[in-house]
Amino acid sequence: MKKIAITLGSVCLILTMAIFIQIKTVESITEEEGISLNDNAELKDEVLKWRQNYKDAYKKLEKTEKKLEEVRAQAATNSEVDIEVKNEITKNNALLGLTEVRGSGIIIKLDDNREVNAEEVLDINSYLVHEQDLIHIVNELFNAGADAISINGKRIVQTTSILCDGNILRVNEEMVGVPIEIKAIGYAERLYYNVAVRPGGYLRLMASDGVVVGIEKSDNITIPKYEGVYKYEYISSK
Repeated sequence: MKKIAITLGSVCLILTMAIFIQIKTVESITEEEGISLNDNAELKDEVLKWRQNYKDAYKKLEKTEKKLEEVRAQAATNSEVDIEVKNEITKNNALLGLTEVRGSGIIIKLDDNREVNAEEVLDINSYLVHEQDLIHIVNELFNAGADAISINGKRIVQTTSILCDGNILRVNEEMVGVPIEIKAIGYAERLYYNVAVRPGGYLRLMASDGVVVGIEKSDNITIPKYEGVYKYEYISSK
C-alpha cells in the first residue's frame, strides 16, 4: 500500500511539473514573438495544441490525485482494521491461556493436615488434598466468573487434566505437590463469596473435614501462560 501511494504521488508531481512547463512554454512563445495569436495562424494552432495538452494533463492530474486519496483512505482503514484484529487476537490468546495475565482476584492455599495422627482417625484421606478437591474448586471459580486460574503456577485451560497418580497430583501432566496455591483472576468479592462464604461452598467443606485452608483477596495477581500444546484428535475444520 505504501509503494502504491509513493508511485501515485510521484505521478502527481510529474504531471504538475508538465502542466507548469506547458504554461511557461506558451507564455515564452507569445513573449518572444511579440505578436498576438491572430497575427499568425501557425502560432495559433501551436498554442491551441499546447492548451489541449494542458487540459489533458490536468485531467490526468485530477484523476491521479483522486486515486491517491482513495489509496490513502484505504491505507487508513486497513490500519484501523489491523489494530482491531490485533486487539482481538490478544484478547483471544489471553482467554485461551496463551499469554500471561494480571489482575485482581483471590489466592487460595491448601495443605494436608500434618497435625493429625493417622492412627487416631477413621479416615486420614479426609485430611489430605486430592485431585477431586482441585477439580471442584476450579469449577466453582469458573462458575463464579473467574477469567484465569492457575494451580501451583500451572495455567488451567479447557484441555487441562487434573489427576492423581498414587500420592502424586498432576496438573497439565506435570507433578505438583502440597502445599497447593490456586490463583484466580476475576471479581474478587464474587469469587471470595462463592468459595469461602456461600453455604455449601467446597472450601468450607474441606475446612470442616480438617484440610488446612487459607484464602485472601489480592489486587495484584499474575497468572502465567499455558506452556503446553493444545491437542484436538476428533475435530476437523472442514
